[in-house]
Amino acid sequence: MDYTSQRNIDMTWAQSVADSLNNSTDKYVVYKESRPIADIKHMIESSVQLYGDNVAFMQKFSKEQPYKSITYKEAFAAINALGTALIENGLKGKRIAVIGENCYQWATSYLAVICGTGVVVPLDKELGASELEQLVKESEASAVMFTEKYTETFKNIKSSGETNLEMLIKLNGENKEDGVLTWSGLIAEGKELLEKGDRRFLDAEIDPEEMSELLFTSGTTGIAKGVMLSHKNICFDLMIAPTILRVHPWDIFFSVLPIHHTYEGTAGFLMPLYKGAAIAYCEGLKHIVKNLSEVSPTMFLGVPVLFETLYKTIMKNVRKQGKEGLVKKVMAVNKVTKKVGFDLNKKLLKDILKVFGGRMRVLISGGAAIDPAILQFFNDLGFIAVQGYGLSECAPMGALNPDQHKYMRNASVGHILPGMDVMIDDKDEEGIGEICLKGDNVMLGYYNMPEETAKVIKDGWFHTGDQGYIDDEKFIYITGRKKNVIIASNGKNVFPEELEYLLSKIRYVSESMVWGAEERGDIVIVAAIKPDMEEVEAVLGKDCGDEAVKKLLWEEVDKINAELPLFKKIRKIAVRHEEFEKNTSKKIKRFVESNKQM
Repeated sequence: MDYTSQRNIDMTWAQSVADSLNNSTDKYVVYKESRPIADIKHMIESSVQLYGDNVAFMQKFSKEQPYKSITYKEAFAAINALGTALIENGLKGKRIAVIGENCYQWATSYLAVICGTGVVVPLDKELGASELEQLVKESEASAVMFTEKYTETFKNIKSSGETNLEMLIKLNGENKEDGVLTWSGLIAEGKELLEKGDRRFLDAEIDPEEMSELLFTSGTTGIAKGVMLSHKNICFDLMIAPTILRVHPWDIFFSVLPIHHTYEGTAGFLMPLYKGAAIAYCEGLKHIVKNLSEVSPTMFLGVPVLFETLYKTIMKNVRKQGKEGLVKKVMAVNKVTKKVGFDLNKKLLKDILKVFGGRMRVLISGGAAIDPAILQFFNDLGFIAVQGYGLSECAPMGALNPDQHKYMRNASVGHILPGMDVMIDDKDEEGIGEICLKGDNVMLGYYNMPEETAKVIKDGWFHTGDQGYIDDEKFIYITGRKKNVIIASNGKNVFPEELEYLLSKIRYVSESMVWGAEERGDIVIVAAIKPDMEEVEAVLGKDCGDEAVKKLLWEEVDKINAELPLFKKIRKIAVRHEEFEKNTSKKIKRFVESNKQM
């Protein structure tokens, strides 16, 4: 079947990628069913032809109502109408920002912009007004599409006259305001234009190699860079990732991570649409358990801190019920029975599994390396639990663990994805160096930052800034961030992430941050620790003071130190009661926290 539209689409590159995947002899290319897609518009068009009557989106449009399902055909009609209206209102070829909670309106707006209107600029919904104004200015956005809570913020930004903003568009709510258009109003306008034969959006030509998305990083350095991504960058990821982790048309993705972030944006939004699956939007973190039971999803993308929290919550409840021993026995037995195709967990651990909605199949962790023991825990529960690796600059996927247990390596962030290359630059004596990636998903560069671009893209290789190593079968192992490395007094490298990982395994530790402090000409390893007071109080009682808590923590830290070489030992700890400041990927803002300690 020919999935091209009436547009003139060059399928040469897309077909070559699909053919190489479908004819691959690589044992890790398990699912050889890649569909060539030349651009995201072509992806949506072909998905509608293949899966038109399937549910594409599930959402609660009000708290009182149940989830409503929207099919691929219905969503496609909305995208075409919205794109047509945006062009009619003078936004053809312009930069258009999108911001707000994960929702159907956000998704269709993103697609309406990128599929023929202009360049989409996803913005972080957690940013303050001054930061948003700065990014609107830097991106040269002519319009911004936002959920209702941001109305006053963008009215003020527009009225300041410091940006290029010409148009404000509210994604939800029917209340019309002066100077603010509505998503629903534009949909209605676009439908009328389409009925009259307007084909400006339908026939819009797309250059797959030009910038189509301007995505600002949410790193830990405090400096946001504009990552320029093309249709080609994104489509390459969409074609290669499902070759080692299968997505079915009947799958339901549970969307809880911020959609503006490229991990959720590609893997939890565009990927399901490419494969004909559905996306169910969570109402918010406090509604996760309720929403899971309402939609019974099969796939769940999260970050390590989310899965660690789920793990700790499950184990606390199991301990309270006095069933820890039974659960461990069942999981141990299940390791054996799964090999012959029989899963005991579904019967014996049904109360735990019910928390995930009863149909959960795959858990994917990304954004940072996760404790292998936590992945193993979820695998032993009967899920396919894997971790992957990527960066915004790679749209974002670089590596992923295969979904078959015989190929999984929990300690690795994943096998390099097919069609990509990986190398380790500037190796030390242990083979650890900077991880570098090459492939068609590597960004065009940083927006208006040629010098910064030249620092990270050299001879086609993207230098990730992550330190690690690869094994003989191209599985990647992360040891830490290059910029976070502590140079010990003996010249050896100490990765704070390694020590933070060891600290995280202490029952009484909620989170921690490690850094090196100069003291009398020596480098001393220091750890700030936020204790898990529920676990601490279970041992010390409710009236325990900081000194008692610190003593308890030191007893556990000493056990860690006993297994470490002298230059890695933690010399000082500080007990803190407030959470560390984090970005929207739930990574600690080290530059902020380090400044607090100085």
